[in-house]
Amino acid sequence: MKAGLVVVLGLAALAAAGCYTSGPEPNLSLERMKDQPKRMPYESSPVFADGMAMRDPPEGAVPRERQLAPAGVVSGHDAGRWLARLPYRIDRAGIERGRQRFEIICGACHGPLADGNTPVARAMRLRKPPSLLEPRIRALPAGRIFYVIGHGYGFMPSYAADLTIAQRWEVVAYLEVLQWSRSVPLAELPAAERQAARSELERERLELDEAKRRSG
Repeated sequence: MKAGLVVVLGLAALAAAGCYTSGPEPNLSLERMKDQPKRMPYESSPVFADGMAMRDPPEGAVPRERQLAPAGVVSGHDAGRWLARLPYRIDRAGIERGRQRFEIICGACHGPLADGNTPVARAMRLRKPPSLLEPRIRALPAGRIFYVIGHGYGFMPSYAADLTIAQRWEVVAYLEVLQWSRSVPLAELPAAERQAARSELERERLELDEAKRRSG
């Protein structure tokens, strides 16, 4: 039984080898990867009835980088009106992220306190970056601020490439908190917050006095 099995396996191997060698030799050259047939834009192609290589995207296709969300979230306005408020809730962690990005991107011109008091603003003689604490800026709806961040305004460029949609809304949320914090009367704060604010204001005053003393 064992000898017969060996013979059968040997014949099968020979038959397989014969089938392999009887056909054309396979193309094992990897050089063919350097020259692969393809069609460039605006070239003709015999594959399609119109003779064009370029094809329209399938119906319903969207760019892979497009952010899919309700219109107001993506653009800051809906039905022709700016969103008056943030389109969704942003927690404390989101506001903190907004603060970090505001200070990195917006603070260079508008200042970390949004008051427009920066070396960049002072050097711009034609049109200075405004203080974002001005009443006319504070009166702008949240959607309008979001839109300006993404599209730019005047000399301000678009920051859509630097901030995602979610990050822009976090910046808007932080700016609203900053605007509120810079305008609420000290006497209207709760006692604990009022004392903390006074301590912080005193610390800032001392730092300013020291800076003036050093500058002569």
